[in-house]
Amino acid sequence: MIVVNLDVMMARRKISSGELAERIGITQANLSVLKTGKAKAVRFSTLEAICKVLDCQPGDILEYQEES
Repeated sequence: MIVVNLDVMMARRKISSGELAERIGITQANLSVLKTGKAKAVRFSTLEAICKVLDCQPGDILEYQEES
């Protein structure tokens, strides 16, 4: 399964959901869907914008874990 660590990176960078959503151009509701891992997909353009704002790599946000 894919685990989303977006909240961890946001905390490290001290950025709120509202500020991140505004800076990457998506709604807070859609950002919440991403943060909770409930999104079925993420656009590369959105992932790129998140990485740019948070100064991180996609692997800092997305992590693969085997299901137990």
